[in-house]
Amino acid sequence: MQFILSRKAWKLTLSRYLIPRNQVPVSDAADDDAAEASTLLESGSKGGDMRKKGKKKESGQNKNRQYGTWGDSIQLCNSRALAPQFSPKQCPYGEKCRLEHDLMKYLTEGKRENLETLGGICPIWQAKGHCNAGWKCRWVHSHSTKRILEDGREELVLVEDEERKAKAGITDSNKDESDLYNVVDIQTKMNLRKKKIKTPKADVYDNWLTSTWNVGLDKKHNKTADDAEGANVDVDAENKKDERAQYAEPPLLPSEKRRLYYGPETPVLAPLTTQGNMPFRRLCIDLGAQLTWSEMAMGMPLVSGEKGEWALIKAHASEITPPKVMNPGIVAGYDQARDLKFGVQIAANKPWIALKTTEILSTLCPRIRAIDLNCGCPIDLVYRSGAGSALLDAHAKLEKILRGMNVVSGEIPITVKIRMGTRDNKPTADSLVQRLVLGGSDSREAGMGACGVAAITLHGRSRQQRYTRRADWGYIAEISSLISRLKTAGDAVADTAAEADPRGLANGGKVYFLGNGDCYSHVDYHSHIAEAKVDSVMVGRGALIKPWIFEEIEQGQYLDKSATERLAYIEKFVKYGLDTWGADEMGVGTTRRFLLEWLSFSCRYVPLGILERLPPHINDRPPPFKGRNELETLLSSGNYKDWIKISEMFLGPAHKDFKFTPKHKSNSYEIEAEG
Repeated sequence: MQFILSRKAWKLTLSRYLIPRNQVPVSDAADDDAAEASTLLESGSKGGDMRKKGKKKESGQNKNRQYGTWGDSIQLCNSRALAPQFSPKQCPYGEKCRLEHDLMKYLTEGKRENLETLGGICPIWQAKGHCNAGWKCRWVHSHSTKRILEDGREELVLVEDEERKAKAGITDSNKDESDLYNVVDIQTKMNLRKKKIKTPKADVYDNWLTSTWNVGLDKKHNKTADDAEGANVDVDAENKKDERAQYAEPPLLPSEKRRLYYGPETPVLAPLTTQGNMPFRRLCIDLGAQLTWSEMAMGMPLVSGEKGEWALIKAHASEITPPKVMNPGIVAGYDQARDLKFGVQIAANKPWIALKTTEILSTLCPRIRAIDLNCGCPIDLVYRSGAGSALLDAHAKLEKILRGMNVVSGEIPITVKIRMGTRDNKPTADSLVQRLVLGGSDSREAGMGACGVAAITLHGRSRQQRYTRRADWGYIAEISSLISRLKTAGDAVADTAAEADPRGLANGGKVYFLGNGDCYSHVDYHSHIAEAKVDSVMVGRGALIKPWIFEEIEQGQYLDKSATERLAYIEKFVKYGLDTWGADEMGVGTTRRFLLEWLSFSCRYVPLGILERLPPHINDRPPPFKGRNELETLLSSGNYKDWIKISEMFLGPAHKDFKFTPKHKSNSYEIEAEG
């Protein structure tokens, strides 16, 4: 419902909800770097190539967040987890197994009480007719029973619903992953770890980059932001002749790519570390998100077969469907039936890492819409390693990486996400975008043309700026205009004597351009498309605070969601979380942890009915207020203890060893300890 109160009526209304400031603890502003990779190492990645041996561990905010531990006090052997009480499977470890094999002892002493939340029924079993947690499930009483054996004994058995299993497409071979895609088996990960899986295209192309491209070219073109102007300085004719004489043709050419489409009807959920998990992506898709991205995955851990990093590449069945497109024929060659919603974002600091990662992904995980290279992550750990936003100061290196990724990715398109630059008031995205769209002068001289990116996303902030001040959509509009001019001038710039192979040009030469930053309503979204002339808008924090922003965009109006509706979204997230991480003690704890991470953002939502003006802005910090009912007040609380209360509505009491440290400085100081 869309409405705006008069000033006088608003003051009378607001007075009912404002809380006197002397009743509220003073706190700092929130640190929104959390939305893009400040929890990089918390997510389980060891960092791979991003750490130097012997380097002292980073200290500071968010480096030592504690989550405690959770799990059963007695661990049940998996040979018993899914078997009837008196008919267990044979344990592969025999007498050497250290886990519990007595089912009754485990049920009575080893696990916590069954949960009666969510109607007392296991949400996984209710949806699929089978729960892969078996006896470990916290709702096991809803899918287990007793049967009388011939000898008169009562045996505990698990119950399955064959009709629901058939409807969910579950068979004996895919019980755990019936609706998941891009799943890499354990043996393949072990082969990656042992370097048994080869990357011939990446190896050959990287050797060419190292031996040929570097001959006098990096020294000339790989400039930092300070001397970007010098990157276009001409050299004398003799030097040019020498360079051409030493040039060798690339050993491989790109394969023809699937065509992409971005438009006003395809709002994009940004790649968000920690918060961009599968349950949250599923929720956003339910609410209208048309395109999603994985959490940023580090290249070296993927190449090394690390389990935690490969978990980020998994996609749900709802993401392996085409986005809604008003006019599929708007792009020549675009086949909507082959399009997908889900893409993978990676980070790498060296060309060979990016190339190997891309080739492995394209080989093992064909259900990927595009592979995006992160060149915007501002976190110190990533920046100092030469990855993320550090690539904004190494234009020639970045071009090499993207050109190589385009060659080895098969039919999967390559995209890139950048920031305005690394330093405030010194934007370099204009010169970088020109290089990405047309190719560097060295590439054009060699007849290679553009590096082949299908889309560029620009976050309207610098690396130094982080999330202070609003995103600069004026600059985004300038870059959008620049891309339009570059496309028009492309034919004039190209070397007609050595025309680039058309297979290297994504979308037939069309480079889509997306804007990112501070999109918090349908008004923001549509005005950015109309005024900045971007093809689409990528939404990050706006979706974390109110995931129904995609619904607002589709309907073109404000939606004043009630507290009950918002609580229903939390319940849906919980069910998706249990489906992803399991309904056992470990899965419940993991779901709780990621729910609390999300609630640390969603608590910032201010109901439209008590706003002074529209549209709301994402960086606004309203005065302390109480909601229109007790539930709305609870959902708006910035105290992490209230977030835990909300989680307990669906997941029961937290494990005694469970801990949660708020990410933001502003959230929930222990004011009791401060007196």
